Amino acid sequence: MAGGLVKYRHLSRKSSHRQALLRNLVTALVQHESIRTTWPKAKETQRLAEKLITLAKRNNETSRRKATGILYTPHNLLPKLFGELRKRYEARPGGYTRVLRTEPKSQYDQGDSAILELVDGPKDLRFAMTAAAVARDERLGRPSNELTLLNRAKVIRYRPNGQAAFDDMVKRVGKLGFGPKRSGAVVKEDVKNLEEFPMDSTTEATAHPKGESRV
Repeated sequence: MAGGLVKYRHLSRKSSHRQALLRNLVTALVQHESIRTTWPKAKETQRLAEKLITLAKRNNETSRRKATGILYTPHNLLPKLFGELRKRYEARPGGYTRVLRTEPKSQYDQGDSAILELVDGPKDLRFAMTAAAVARDERLGRPSNELTLLNRAKVIRYRPNGQAAFDDMVKRVGKLGFGPKRSGAVVKEDVKNLEEFPMDSTTEATAHPKGESRV
């Protein structure tokens, strides 16, 4: 029937090509924990990534075989998926990924772009952006607004030692002076700088070219 409800985005590809694309993107997401691609691809990859982490939380032979069929390099990524990521999201009931809209990657087609990232990880951009907003408010001597407080509660809720990690991030980004003394939210120049800012002392959260989707 014409005009019926579409259950998923076809992404202008046949079924086999679409599945290969999504497997490639979710493999890059598990490896790098943050990828930049188009908005429709990010939303479809998010669905597969949520399913993959749910399989990791089950942690049995069946889920391992299913995860092996999704990842392109399971021999490299299964230990991380069923180890580090499973423990990270053990207490979280869902919502393991986040899609953030960004400016178009290409100046020619102006297609909707987005960042797909794993939450509560070393490359959690909202965690860094919220810390930058709090640091700016402290520098200006004013209380944080309702949205900043809501984001703060979200980013520390399931993160191990969330409050201590957030306070440490506020101090670190405060020294860098993100966001000059002006009203309004953190601007796009600050977001770009935060992408290149190390989230902790051991992991560099850089804008990695390998994590970007070229398809």
